Amino acid sequence: MRPLGKNTFMVPVLAIAVLAVTMLSAFQMLSPVTAGVSTGRIVPMVSVSQTLGTDIPEFSRETINNNVLWLARCIYSETKRAEEQALVAWVVRNRVETRYRGESSFRGVVLDPYQFSAFNRGSRKRRFYRSLSPYSDARGWLRTMKVAHNVYYSDESERPFAITTRHFYSERSMRGRRAPRWTRGQRPVRLTNQRIDARRFRFYSGIS
Repeated sequence: MRPLGKNTFMVPVLAIAVLAVTMLSAFQMLSPVTAGVSTGRIVPMVSVSQTLGTDIPEFSRETINNNVLWLARCIYSETKRAEEQALVAWVVRNRVETRYRGESSFRGVVLDPYQFSAFNRGSRKRRFYRSLSPYSDARGWLRTMKVAHNVYYSDESERPFAITTRHFYSERSMRGRRAPRWTRGQRPVRLTNQRIDARRFRFYSGIS
């Protein structure tokens, strides 16, 4: 019987090494998502800026997409002030990217029952805001679409607060009514480089 040579043992060893490297690479590709789940951190399921690439189109009524249109409708229903609209738009985008309440589209987030009052069934304003089109001539609507466009295409680094900031509350719009239950024991997010009247808008992070 011929003695086994060194090469006979090397073949299975090399095969095992190749298999181990392949499995490790596959695990590393999945780790950004699974890590967020195991540690309890909220990791965006869909990042708008990552899916868009580097080609950011110029704003125009002719090319505005459905996502931006729904985002604009929502922020226009909440406020007509551009600086406030931008912050509300980020709340909506945060909800989309974290699939809050199971919604993963801008339309779904905006129409999610009892989340944005103007779009609730029975609201007198619902039909008006849903009917806004790129060519509507409502006062301030064109500027609102531009705000929505800018937030939609912004890089993640432009986010003004944590991605877990998915709620806001306007004391001014709820005169004579109690604050929402989810605000109890919660502190509003501290905004930096933003001068927003707290009586008009307060933003909250970590609300389930």
